[in-house]
Amino acid sequence: MSPTAPDTAPRGHIPGTRRPHLPTPAAPHLALRHALRRAAPTLAAYLAVRLTGLAFLAVWAHRRHHGVWPMLATQWDSRWYLGIADHGYTHTLGLAYDHNNLAFFPLYPLLVKAVAVVTPGTRASTGLALAWLASLFAAWGVFAVGDRLHGRRTGVLLTVLWAAFPVGLVQWMGYTESLFTAFAAWTLYAVLTERWLCAATASVLAGLTRPTGIAVAAAVTVTALLALRTRFSPRVLTAALTAPLGWCAYVGWVGLRLGRWDGYFAVQRMWHNELDGGAETLRWLRKLFGQQSRPELFLVLVSVTIVVSLLLFGLSVADRQPVPLLVFSAVLLLIVVASGGVYFPRARFLLPGFPLLLPIAGYLARASTRSRVLLLTTAVAGSAYCGAYMLLVWPSAP
Repeated sequence: MSPTAPDTAPRGHIPGTRRPHLPTPAAPHLALRHALRRAAPTLAAYLAVRLTGLAFLAVWAHRRHHGVWPMLATQWDSRWYLGIADHGYTHTLGLAYDHNNLAFFPLYPLLVKAVAVVTPGTRASTGLALAWLASLFAAWGVFAVGDRLHGRRTGVLLTVLWAAFPVGLVQWMGYTESLFTAFAAWTLYAVLTERWLCAATASVLAGLTRPTGIAVAAAVTVTALLALRTRFSPRVLTAALTAPLGWCAYVGWVGLRLGRWDGYFAVQRMWHNELDGGAETLRWLRKLFGQQSRPELFLVLVSVTIVVSLLLFGLSVADRQPVPLLVFSAVLLLIVVASGGVYFPRARFLLPGFPLLLPIAGYLARASTRSRVLLLTTAVAGSAYCGAYMLLVWPSAP
């Protein structure tokens, strides 16, 4: 087999998927051990990338007399999640903008509260540990999707690219991005391998983790409905109906708590998060690239991330990625780009969109070793710098 050719097997019902030639283990625990052994080099590479970013942050923070742990575990959104774990949710909409904690979905703070009861340390330490652990499961899931579609090399490269995302440092903060990406990746893998009930379960958990969980649910439901057109299956129908329930449950619960059917959306309006068709995004792009002579570096980074993500989605469509990946990426991009809310966190909001990196991973898999090393080294160094800049120089939330 050539160095860049993926292992392949007959296609399944999901277009574009390929199954590696692997021995079939005799028991589930052997299957899990085999899968973990196959992913182990990828997880080591992921840790190497993220530890490089953490080390760079630590050196820069030391020179500026800042502590690393508080920045990772207790600031910005982390503080909101810890507040929910400590005191629960508010009962009223209130009048103050950007101050209603019902905007934050419940699974992560509930996990922090539950795990902190049986582990030593503070809830902040628990939250950070959960984020780190979730990042490893996310990296494993990203690899599994890439390996499934195009072979082991592409899976490794896809994971390294995700680790080296410009704002990849968020993966190791007390935020929900790592947990959400883990659910999203394993949901997509379950759909690609036609494990419909597993896909529905992971989708429900994703919907309880972040507002963009609706993108995961859409990927499951749309793919399931397409599969039902050719062959009826109770499991597929159950997955189609169940996938959005996590997101719907929280949105409905907020409505009941506030005593109004649009309660969750009223909360989002209090955070200035309304869909405007992309008008606010275009305004920021014109302002940064057409009106300001010296735009803020972090905002330029956010803008470039948005534009490149849109271009990569076009390449993903041209590459005919499987339907669930395209639906997930499309809905995620639509939510981020069409939002009229705050602009500066939008690169972070796109962090779970790892399928958008598949065209780059595919190119690197075919590239020469020299080109591959050069591009990956540049990406890792750039991610380390951008992550440290995001926390030490940029004055607002990541």
